[in-house]
Amino acid sequence: MEPSTIETVENRISHLTGRLEALRGEIAKRVVGQGEAVEEVLFCLLTGGHGLLEGVPGLAKTMLIHTLADALDLDFSRVQFTPDLMPGDITGTEVIEEDRATGRRTARFIQGPVFTQVLLADEINRAPPKTQAALLEAMQEGHVTAGGEVLELPRPFFVLATQNPIEQEGTYPLPEAQLDRFMLKISMDYPDGVEEVEVLRSTTGRQVGEVAPVLNGAEVLELQGLVREIAVSDEILEYTARLVRSSRPGRPEALDITNRWVRWGAGPRAGQSLVLCAKASALMRGRLHVSSEDLARVAPAVLRHRILVNFQAEAEGRTPDEVVRALLDGVTPLASERS
Repeated sequence: MEPSTIETVENRISHLTGRLEALRGEIAKRVVGQGEAVEEVLFCLLTGGHGLLEGVPGLAKTMLIHTLADALDLDFSRVQFTPDLMPGDITGTEVIEEDRATGRRTARFIQGPVFTQVLLADEINRAPPKTQAALLEAMQEGHVTAGGEVLELPRPFFVLATQNPIEQEGTYPLPEAQLDRFMLKISMDYPDGVEEVEVLRSTTGRQVGEVAPVLNGAEVLELQGLVREIAVSDEILEYTARLVRSSRPGRPEALDITNRWVRWGAGPRAGQSLVLCAKASALMRGRLHVSSEDLARVAPAVLRHRILVNFQAEAEGRTPDEVVRALLDGVTPLASERS
């Protein structure tokens, strides 16, 4: 990168990372703690990827997404997923209209809530797979096909979905193809003692935090473009590939723990997501290059839903997160890959 180009990028980073900190501040007005989840949601914003937030009811999953939407000057829609929700309730439906003067009938497509910039798919795993799959084309290609016509979605566009743990009643597992479209699976856990006291204080009083928009669509697109400009060395790309390939059982690069616990490993899309999220991590820390620490930071959220553990792992109570930690321990970066 030329010196003048580096200076320009550094100036843009300084300005836009300041906006990101302001965005964090707005979110903190309503969401107590959950720092890791907030950062991972911002990774989705910065990369244009989609995020799946999982946790038991009451952990502010929906509140976090609503607050982010309020802090962005973007169009926002919410779909509450239920067992009787139909695909057309998401993408839209065709209606027949009749001209009373001529008696001629024409079909008109009424756009569904997916035609927005930020879509909240609330409790996505309470709808059957057929309805969940209605989002596949929109999430992967950024458009919807209706009546043989391709309709582009506005930009930026990303989906933030929530789901309850699959063990709870009334839930349907998301198909692997649907899961793979989510760049990140974001786990939200119970707050600690101090945070829980603050939750009680902030939600039971008379004052509710007012959130103001701090980023518009043009700035979000600029941030997404800036993420793509963050440098990644060939060594870091090699490390990423080794990490992903080590998750695939029966392959030469597989670790012993992989062959023992994993049924299906991560595909190439996982590597793409790792690199993009690592770039977002570097940008949020004001750096122009990706380090192996950035990859380790984003790996759990990128890989946990792309690794399917086998029966033996389930019998031993092992989780995909444990597999990811084992991969990070077993696939160490070379000295040249750390910086």
